[in-house]
Amino acid sequence: MLHRRRFLSTSPLGLALGGAAWMLLTGRGALAQPSYTVPLEQLQEMASTKFPRSVPVQGLFDLTLQAPRLRLLPEVNRLGAAMVVDAAGAALRRGHAGTFDVEFALRYEASDRSLRAHQIKLGRLDFPTLKSAVNDLLNVYGPVLAEQSLREVTLHQLRPQDTALFDGMGLQPGPITVTAKGLTVAFVNKQP
Repeated sequence: MLHRRRFLSTSPLGLALGGAAWMLLTGRGALAQPSYTVPLEQLQEMASTKFPRSVPVQGLFDLTLQAPRLRLLPEVNRLGAAMVVDAAGAALRRGHAGTFDVEFALRYEASDRSLRAHQIKLGRLDFPTLKSAVNDLLNVYGPVLAEQSLREVTLHQLRPQDTALFDGMGLQPGPITVTAKGLTVAFVNKQP
């Protein structure tokens, strides 16, 4: 009888603790939402494989963008990128080195499980050795150049094993949040 009473008195506690642990592990508790975190170093590594990139400007010259130096902007839920850019071509007497600064949001592409740059905003395109009128002209074309050169650049790709557990639970990647440590991809219920 004593064993039965001890079992009955500890069983609800065991069940409650087990259930709480299961909810936390699966993200079904009120305190935890299942997520996947990508550190800045991984983003930087992936972005570096996509550069250099060349962008022609109206047949006058080419801009070659080098690998970006990424920065996290959690206060606006975006990433920033500073790049060295080289300009060379028929309209310029010599090559010119400059800088290109942008910020962008991220979106999830389900077809290949990738995190991609979108909603790109140009900060400034600057070439110290070019005349200010030429710099101003480049900045008129700057937003189009930023969009052409960075649109849909893949910054991270989730592997099947990264999403397998969540797939089995009926979840899919949802909102992407930029934090001080990197990107956090929340998993949400799959849409029917």
